[in-house]
Amino acid sequence: MAIDDIQITEHIFQSYFNDLLAAVRSDVLIIGAGPAGLTAAWHLAQDGYQVVVLERGLAVGGGMWGGGTMFSRIVVYGEEAKDLLAKAGVRVTARGDGYYVADAVECVAALTLAAAHAGAQIFNCIAVEDLLVRHDRVEGVVVQWMPVLRSGLHVDPVTFQARAVVDATGHGAELVRLLAKRRIPLPTPGGEPQTEGPMWAEVGERKVVELTGELYPGLFVAGMAAAAVFGAPRMGPIFGGMLLSGKRVAEQIGEALSR
Repeated sequence: MAIDDIQITEHIFQSYFNDLLAAVRSDVLIIGAGPAGLTAAWHLAQDGYQVVVLERGLAVGGGMWGGGTMFSRIVVYGEEAKDLLAKAGVRVTARGDGYYVADAVECVAALTLAAAHAGAQIFNCIAVEDLLVRHDRVEGVVVQWMPVLRSGLHVDPVTFQARAVVDATGHGAELVRLLAKRRIPLPTPGGEPQTEGPMWAEVGERKVVELTGELYPGLFVAGMAAAAVFGAPRMGPIFGGMLLSGKRVAEQIGEALSR
């Protein structure tokens, strides 16, 4: 039996567009496939929700791939973060005094696989350029292919709808800033999104979890997006807070959708 080039194309197109069409309406849309977004997707999908993750880049993982200054190792502190990684299948090494070290590449691969195997759909190269806001609630996102945006082509976008949307876009907090651009008041200092403060890992690790939550009806913030919009400190290559933020937002959304 010979390999048919056209059949290869047909299989790719049929598989991808069937999945894409099924993702247009979902329970939860997570924008950004970094550590917080992947963790949230894993836990929500595991609980039976239809979860769609949109990542603007070619690769998932956010800033986790590079570890600290391109040394592909990350640190987590405390048992809860260590156990979360271990549950995903990551090999974690204790370093004493509550510190644990893991391979950054292994972490991204394990979290991605955990989310996918739980049932989350992950699409790369799709960027959000606006929000769907109706009846004073975020009900979805307006998306465009990332190559279209980079090439500057004038092509109209399309819309995805969900019962809950998560801004897990990292330092840029892109969805929150799109909301602020529409002059919608936010529960942040001055009613505007802030930027993260200087490095302070101890406070940043705690705050990124505490500040995770529903910022505006239908729109939740997690990971560095939560820290950034409230002006909390950055924390560098320690990732426990990011992981626990993803788990926390999954719990919050689960509670909200079950009401």
